[in-house]
Amino acid sequence: MTTLLTVRPRAEDVEGQPILRPLPSAKCRAVGPFVFFDHMLQTRYPAGKGMNIRQHPHIGLSTLTYLFEGKLQHKDSLGSDQVVEAGDVSWMTAGSAIAHVERTPASSLTEAFVMHGLQVWLASPKSHEQGPGHYSHHPARTLPVSDNLGVSIRMIAGSGFCLESPVPVLSPTLYAELHLQPATTLLIPTEHEERALYVLSGESSLDGEPLEPHALVVLPAGEEMTLFAGSDCHAVLFGGAPLDGPRRINWNFVSSDPARIDEARRRWAAGDWPTVPGENERIELP
Repeated sequence: MTTLLTVRPRAEDVEGQPILRPLPSAKCRAVGPFVFFDHMLQTRYPAGKGMNIRQHPHIGLSTLTYLFEGKLQHKDSLGSDQVVEAGDVSWMTAGSAIAHVERTPASSLTEAFVMHGLQVWLASPKSHEQGPGHYSHHPARTLPVSDNLGVSIRMIAGSGFCLESPVPVLSPTLYAELHLQPATTLLIPTEHEERALYVLSGESSLDGEPLEPHALVVLPAGEEMTLFAGSDCHAVLFGGAPLDGPRRINWNFVSSDPARIDEARRRWAAGDWPTVPGENERIELP
């Protein structure tokens, strides 16, 4: 039996929202294009309270926000202003410079609500690290779903299991939400070179090896593996083609060239950066 590489996340707090962050880690810097993985833990907010991640910059990556519960308002320096609901995909490609804001919509603050979801960063290929930014919103109804024999697969981004998401990924990508009923199995194929599994809830095993909820498991390259659900299991499977070279991550910046990160830090500190319309507050360099 193959010994699986397991990455246990570290606990963080983002503007009052508790998260678990398994990527990046010393054990695993990337899985396919994925270089950053935040699990926004299920959190109940009282009326009048919510998330408010102020204006901040990015380069060299795409952010993907996917909620299981709650809503977020996305605003960026391209002029985008979008309320993102549970099951939707919010996709933003930074290019050479973008800024954005993510907050609980005012309409959600009138009563208590629950927030739960994922935000990941995908490093852009070197050919797309520079240039203009892009934003697109993909409602839940547009994401393809396979539901068969107690196993449901929703393709959030990329392709796999004969499904293809409309999200405009920049390299071969796999990002799927899985729901398995008790005593069901899913064969995980080798159609993507790099793959990892993150169990959100439920008892499960991979080729007979028990999996820990809230831990990232890296699957061996080139091996088909069988996921078994001992109870209702909720997980995400993600990965894709390996990156075209190493990436450096510094704060909110990702690049294959450290000089670009140094320049981005200088520009943000100097206020020489695209701004989000109507927003005055911003997060300063750490």
